[in-house]
Amino acid sequence: MKIKNWIKKIDRCVLHKFCFFVLFAMVLIFAVGIDINFSMFQQTGAYIYSDLGKVPAKPVVMVLGAKVYVGDKMSSILLDRVQTALEIYQAGKAQKILLSGDHGTKTYDEVNTMKKYLLDHGVLAQDIFLDHAGFDTYDSFYRARDVFEVKSMIVVTQAFHLPRAVYIGNAMGIDTVGFVADKQRYQSEFMNNFRESFARVKAFFDVKFYALPKFLGPKIPITGDSHLSWD
Repeated sequence: MKIKNWIKKIDRCVLHKFCFFVLFAMVLIFAVGIDINFSMFQQTGAYIYSDLGKVPAKPVVMVLGAKVYVGDKMSSILLDRVQTALEIYQAGKAQKILLSGDHGTKTYDEVNTMKKYLLDHGVLAQDIFLDHAGFDTYDSFYRARDVFEVKSMIVVTQAFHLPRAVYIGNAMGIDTVGFVADKQRYQSEFMNNFRESFARVKAFFDVKFYALPKFLGPKIPITGDSHLSWD
């Protein structure tokens, strides 16, 4: 009986230590996540604009892809991004537009949907470049730098997304400012902000450990022929 009681005490002690370790690890991860998020906001705030008159002119404006529905209908988030980029282009704040999104299959195509909208609204074909493998924000910036040889840009997306985007761009050596594309309230705002807090942590470590994008491919300089980036 004494041996059994002794074993039970050891088991409880081990269990308590394990629970404490798990709790400590969770608190530590939570604290690190908060620190990364706060730091990202602090580092990027000065580079994010919402006034078209104040945003500095750059050679390129990049639009980050988002959901496209059946029938090539852009989600409200994506439409607002594309319309904002169009305004920047029409104001002479950027000469080229880089559309970066998911075109991983023949039946799902964010970039050509965006391209059609811009062509229909008067943007010159020679000024539209397509990045078909911008599967996430990190990949979009990596490819903007290494495939399209972009050195300076305005990135257009919603306010919740901009701190991560601007952080990645500048961390990769691209002179990056962001412009807010929020033109309305979005139904998924809470979930967008919730997911984004985790995405910022992932972006921090992607940059820190020099993660590679899913695809690279041949160089298509943003100063060259835009049609080389088309289908």
